[in-house]
Amino acid sequence: MNKEPQEKSVRTLRVGEQVRHVLSEILQRGDVHDETLARHMVSITEVRMSPDLRHATVFVKPLLGRDEAAVLKALRQNTAYLQREVAHRVQNKYAAKLKFLADESFDEGSHIDSLLRKPEVARDLDEA
Repeated sequence: MNKEPQEKSVRTLRVGEQVRHVLSEILQRGDVHDETLARHMVSITEVRMSPDLRHATVFVKPLLGRDEAAVLKALRQNTAYLQREVAHRVQNKYAAKLKFLADESFDEGSHIDSLLRKPEVARDLDEA
């Protein structure tokens, strides 16, 4: 039985978590000299690595969801610096190319929660 795909999956998860920690530390310490990023607390909620570890999709959420578009723009403008720092701190064969996206999972969770709280839905749930 070949376990190689599972091992690769564990490896991509591990590297993704390392990248998440490095990016979080860089942003928390204010190492990026950008006014927008200096004014906002930004959470790196998840990093998904490609199987070859050459691409990283970074999901971010500004605190309270404020100025999300401006924060994403600032991160994208500073991608080269962030990629260099990640490559320096996470020892891999290749430097991962970073792609920043807004984390919509919080919004989806809030939407589902509001749907479940509607009287007609709550009534149906109580009957089950």
